[in-house]
Amino acid sequence: MEPTIILDSGHGGYDNGATYDGRREKDDNLRLALAVGERLQQEGFPVVFTRTTDVYQRPIDKANLANESNGDYFISFHRNASPDANTYSGVQTLVYRDAGMPAQIAGSINKELEAVGFNNLGISVRPNLVVLKRTAMPAVLVETGFLNTDADNRIFDEKFDAIADAIASGIRNAVSSNQTARTFGVQIGLYRRYENAEYALRQVVSQGYSAQIREWREYYAVIVGDVSTLEDARLLEQRLQGLGYQTLIVNNEPNS
Repeated sequence: MEPTIILDSGHGGYDNGATYDGRREKDDNLRLALAVGERLQQEGFPVVFTRTTDVYQRPIDKANLANESNGDYFISFHRNASPDANTYSGVQTLVYRDAGMPAQIAGSINKELEAVGFNNLGISVRPNLVVLKRTAMPAVLVETGFLNTDADNRIFDEKFDAIADAIASGIRNAVSSNQTARTFGVQIGLYRRYENAEYALRQVVSQGYSAQIREWREYYAVIVGDVSTLEDARLLEQRLQGLGYQTLIVNNEPNS
C-alpha cells in the first residue's frame, strides 16, 4: 500500500498570500496542489487535501488536520515573493531541519523543478514555521518560484502541467526509496517534561507493550510498537484505545 500524502495549499480565504499585478498566491497554490494530487492519485497514492476551495485555515489547523489524518508525508504549496519585483528567481523548498526524509523530499522536488526550467535555490531551514514544526510526519514547504518575478510566472503558466508532473515525480521518487525501511508506531502522549513521558512509558510497558521515548522538537513523544504495515498499526491503535489512550499513528522515522 502506498503512503498517504497530505497536500496543503498555502493561504486562502481572506489571506491572499503574496500579490502581484492582480495575481494572488492563494490561487496558484490551490491550483497546483490539486493538480499534483490528481497525479499522485492516478499513481495509487492516497491523498488528503487541507483545502480544496478558497477558505482560510490557521497554520495550526492545517497541522492538526494532517496529524489527525494519519498521513505519512506533508507537502505545503506556496510561492515566494521579494520586497522588490523581478529581483529574485527560482524554486526553494523549506524544511524544519535539513536531514532525514524532509531533506530527501525537498532535494528531489527541487531537482525535478530545476529540470522544468526554474533556478534551483536549494533547501532552506525554517524551524519556526508551524506547518513544519507541528506536523508529526516528514514535512516540506515548496516555494514554486517568485510570484512577483515575471520570468517565474511565465514558467509557472506556460509549463504548469510539467511543474505538476515534476513535483509529483519528486515526491514519488523520494518516498518510494524509503518504503522498504518504513515502519509505524502509535503515539500515546506528547509531553514538554521528560519526567512525564517517562511515567507514561513505564505505564504502557507494564501493560505488556514495547515503547520508546522520542525527542520531537521541544517535546517528548511516547511511541508504542514498531510494525511494518498500516493495518498492523491500526490494530495496535485499537488495542491501545481500548485501554483508554489517546492515539496517533506515526511514521517511525520522525520529522527531522
